[in-house]
Amino acid sequence: MADKAALYREQIEGAWEKFLPAPLSEDPAGLVIEAMRYSLLCGGKRVRPVLAMAFCELCGGDPTSALPFACAVEMVHTYSLIHDDLPCMDDDAMRRGKPTNHRVYGEAMALLAGDGLLTLAFETALSFEGEPAKARKAVKLLAQCAGAQGMVGGQCIDLQSEDKPMTVELLQAMDKGKTVALIHAACGMGCMAAGAGEAQLQAAAKYAHGLGMAFQLRDDILDVEGNAEKLGKETGMDAIRSKQNYVSLLGVEEAKRLVDKYTEEAVLALEAFPGDKSFLRNFAESLASREN
Repeated sequence: MADKAALYREQIEGAWEKFLPAPLSEDPAGLVIEAMRYSLLCGGKRVRPVLAMAFCELCGGDPTSALPFACAVEMVHTYSLIHDDLPCMDDDAMRRGKPTNHRVYGEAMALLAGDGLLTLAFETALSFEGEPAKARKAVKLLAQCAGAQGMVGGQCIDLQSEDKPMTVELLQAMDKGKTVALIHAACGMGCMAAGAGEAQLQAAAKYAHGLGMAFQLRDDILDVEGNAEKLGKETGMDAIRSKQNYVSLLGVEEAKRLVDKYTEEAVLALEAFPGDKSFLRNFAESLASREN
């Protein structure tokens, strides 16, 4: 699994210069591009673009054909992190072991960098070289998952829940938006790049739900038990911000049980696909036990 994941990541990292080249020295708007690249190129697990490529391959396609979709999802994800770190949101100082975008470029430029990545994502997705109908369908899914019924909606719930009682049901609704939605976009767009049918798209959505919920639960556990140096960000921040999460509501052991439950849900969804499913099965299991 590690070799295939490394290959996908190598191809993803190699694609950035095509979609977001470095600014020319005489470019008057060069600073915003520099700020966009700062956050986009600072590493990370690349979970979403890897999933897009893996599902494309699982559905019989050439995974490199899905690179525009894969990179587009990661651009949307990165923009969301830049904005999430802003003083008006979580006011975080560190992200992936480096100062957050607004700590380096200022709040206004960080806001523009996020806006620039969001809009570039759709330009990138539409550079897909396959059938135009596939690109239209994929871009529609990305827009739905990124918007008010997806990631933005989840962030809205998050902001409104500070210093207020939280139920497990509301927490699940928030995480389906904040975390699951873009993972769903990645899996679905990968399937679309390969021309997958409706049954496979539904199975990919089930995998995304299981993996996404397990991923968020693991995040909550690491916020309590994790190592800040390994994580590349401060721990215990939910408690500091008076935000409730699965650990504070259910306890660590129940949160860990739910990680296993949702991971199993993801793995079972793969049965709808022919061929070798070992990479995506192992990928889900590895994320469930990650330390960063």
